[in-house]
Amino acid sequence: MKRVLLIKHLEKNNCFFAREGSKHSVYYNPKTNKSSTIPRHADIRSFLAEKICKDLGIILPPNQGK
Repeated sequence: MKRVLLIKHLEKNNCFFAREGSKHSVYYNPKTNKSSTIPRHADIRSFLAEKICKDLGIILPPNQGK
């Protein structure tokens, strides 16, 4: 999955950018009070995208295939 698409999905589900790390971005979900890091790679593997969504307490993107 492309990083840009994952970030759009996170923002669509009310998660927002919290801060930058040295090699990652941190996104926060105020509804669940949880945060997760997103690496700065152009492509994010599907299992990592699933973990990020699970960490933030949101559903997987609809085009997320296994």
